[in-house]
Amino acid sequence: MSSIAVYPGSFDPVTLGHLDIAARAAKLFAELHIVVVHNPAKTASLPSAVRIELIREGLQEAGVRANNIKIDTLDGGLLVDYCTMVGARALIKGFRSNADLDYELPMAQVNRDLADVESIFLPANPQYGYVSSSLVKQVFSLGGDVSGYVTKSVERALASSSANRK
Repeated sequence: MSSIAVYPGSFDPVTLGHLDIAARAAKLFAELHIVVVHNPAKTASLPSAVRIELIREGLQEAGVRANNIKIDTLDGGLLVDYCTMVGARALIKGFRSNADLDYELPMAQVNRDLADVESIFLPANPQYGYVSSSLVKQVFSLGGDVSGYVTKSVERALASSSANRK
């Protein structure tokens, strides 16, 4: 049995909810790969290299001291191929509501069919149950305070990205 798991996401930007799931998953597995994946259905607002750095900084800011976390990117190809490459037999998926489960379940079944990779669903901390990267970006773009949803480094990156677009 593998004790390696992969936690994929676009993390655009990484939220406190994402960091909470990562911290909890890191306690369950000997090795956790947080993987910034390209989602062809979305246009990323931050480059993957920036998102990787924000995850790294965010884990530190959130006080997550897990030395079993690796951060990587997957810009193309199948996620299960990445899992096979690193020896992972589990995918970590956080969910906030039934809508998330409805979206994730078909992918979980296909991932199991393709590569015998199981999906493990972790419920969101109720404190972050309504927080999404899309909501953070929208609130920020309209001048709202997102400090309760993201780390300081993400706030700075959003401000910098916004300033660069002007």
